[in-house]
Amino acid sequence: MSSIRLPSVSTSGHRWVPLGIPTLAGAAAASLLLGALIVVLPWPQLCIGIVASAVVILVMLRPQAAAYLLLAITPLVAGIDRGSGIPFLRPIEALAALVGAGLLGRGVLLALREGVPTINPSSMDLAVISLIVTGSIIPFLWMLARGVQVTSDDLLYGLVLWKFFGIYLIFRFSIRAEPEIRTCLWIVMIAGSVVAVIAMLQALGVPPVTTLVSRYFSQYGDSTSALNSRGGATFGLPIALADFMLFDLAIAAGFLLRTRRRRVTVCAMAGLFVAGVFASAEFSALIGLVVAVVALAIVARRGTIVLYILPALCLALFILRPVIEQRLLGFQSVSGLPVSWTGRLHNLTSYFWPELFSRNQFFLGVRLSARVVVPSQATGYVWIESGYTWLLWSGGIPFLAAFVWFTGTGIRRGAALARTHADAIGIAGLAAAVGLSVVSVLMLFDPHLTYRGAADLLFALLALMAVRPAGGSSILAVRTGRSR
Repeated sequence: MSSIRLPSVSTSGHRWVPLGIPTLAGAAAASLLLGALIVVLPWPQLCIGIVASAVVILVMLRPQAAAYLLLAITPLVAGIDRGSGIPFLRPIEALAALVGAGLLGRGVLLALREGVPTINPSSMDLAVISLIVTGSIIPFLWMLARGVQVTSDDLLYGLVLWKFFGIYLIFRFSIRAEPEIRTCLWIVMIAGSVVAVIAMLQALGVPPVTTLVSRYFSQYGDSTSALNSRGGATFGLPIALADFMLFDLAIAAGFLLRTRRRRVTVCAMAGLFVAGVFASAEFSALIGLVVAVVALAIVARRGTIVLYILPALCLALFILRPVIEQRLLGFQSVSGLPVSWTGRLHNLTSYFWPELFSRNQFFLGVRLSARVVVPSQATGYVWIESGYTWLLWSGGIPFLAAFVWFTGTGIRRGAALARTHADAIGIAGLAAAVGLSVVSVLMLFDPHLTYRGAADLLFALLALMAVRPAGGSSILAVRTGRSR
């Protein structure tokens, strides 16, 4: 009987794995289902179904497409609220589910062909898993043990880390070779450049852009958030946009330090990323920029990186001068501090710290939900505006310890790769080490570990730097005698 052959990516190239009866049966079932959908569903839902099926099939045929799609689309839709067009999900979560389904289907077919693989996790894999255990599983069980009512908010917050774990696994299983990593990094920089331009135009108050952002990317329907001279762009959250720009800047710096190709293009992109940081109009973003530059110089052992960034910094200051001047007015308050800073401290001392430090609850945490309902707020909630407070609030000391292990493991591994690899793997390692350095410092102010869009990229970089050109990148090892 003839068979259908599916390409399987390996570090040495493509090989073809024959797929016989299971594939034919699956194709027949899919055809019958599609026929039923054509009869039953109206055209809009049918079109969505066809596109979704095409994505799954594409990923099964070309697994690297899963990473490419996520990197290209995430920055452009990260700020769309949950349930907008897709029930219960953000658009990027729906896309991640589709590409994940494609990779899972491919894995099942390969397992039928080559046998069930064994798990061979790296130290980075274990560090990511520790975040899940201490930041989601243990807190949930601790709430049940204390008889605390688990709300839908607790469940949603508990699933956040699982989402990023899923992103991490998608990149671990879809990218296997250095050229694919290079493609991923270029996709990130191109998408980041588009977002940076949108952020600058929004911060400068260009009407078509502010209208677009306020309509589709307003956080929890608060359209005023897009009109306050802060560039959140398609992220809907200025500080998340700033984190993404800093990670992109680290990638661009890696290319500038390691190759002379397309230097003008990369320099222009780096300028856009610096401008994007300023367009966010967040003081913590400027602290992050300083941390990123220092980390780049230390990890790459090239202090000359400052010379590349200085012109971009001067250009950003010139273009976005009105935005910067507007934000500096905040220091003219009675307290001498911006209202956002005094408001942050008030919220922590009023809503979170008293409960966290009463009855020693910081040992194992209070609850998974990291916000409280306050009707007087524009969005109806007050969030924990301190990343380390959030760690203790959600999972206590075990979660804090897991975060320290996670960042330490990632920075050490990324720095080692940056110093020993002159290719895209080294660039991914550099960007991951710099990104984790920025996050570890800025967690003093906000929970940067889980900011939408930016956290997706951070976990992707951690997965990309795990690729081994010579020995393979998968955390799976086939144990059957039929494997090659």
